[in-house]
Amino acid sequence: MNFTPVITYSIIAVNVVISLTALYIAPAFLEKGYLKPYRVVRQNTWYELISSGFLHANIGHLFVNMFTFYFFGRILEHIIGPGYFIGLYFSGIIISAIPSMIKYRNDPSYATLGASGAVSSVLFAFIFLFPFQSIYLMFIPIPIPAILMGFLYLLYSMYASKQERGRINHEAHTAGAVWGILYLIIFMPHSVTRFLSLLGLN
Repeated sequence: MNFTPVITYSIIAVNVVISLTALYIAPAFLEKGYLKPYRVVRQNTWYELISSGFLHANIGHLFVNMFTFYFFGRILEHIIGPGYFIGLYFSGIIISAIPSMIKYRNDPSYATLGASGAVSSVLFAFIFLFPFQSIYLMFIPIPIPAILMGFLYLLYSMYASKQERGRINHEAHTAGAVWGILYLIIFMPHSVTRFLSLLGLN
């Protein structure tokens, strides 16, 4: 029986509609939806932890996140089921925002947005389940084992986070990635047995 990844498609649709509306129709949504830790802790605008995860800075930002989510989300939703998949995505949005909340809570100029943290959670949950699956990156026609790509991704995100260059939220990438794995360990412990088996350790 064919499986239709309804949740994946729905999340993509909601991201596209909200992001495009904020970018081109109602810019005020963008300002109100940003995650601004300084504002959150002083004005109790905790909704920003969720709203920021459905907004993007531009078309390119939106495309990269949704492109990645499309390819890995469909498979993961099928494997772990819609309920667990929704839980992973929304908890990934919140958990991935925590480092920024702590680090920038006293910085009134800091603001961030995007689904990158949740997408990282989905990506790394996939990697945990399929560590040796070949992954092709855009413009690099060489297959890379998922576990190696994940390791390099984490190294780069942690390095870039310390450099504090640009406005990319590398802390969210790292936190989301770690949460994607922890989520499976906590809520689907049989995934640990599968992972160890694939590594030849069980």
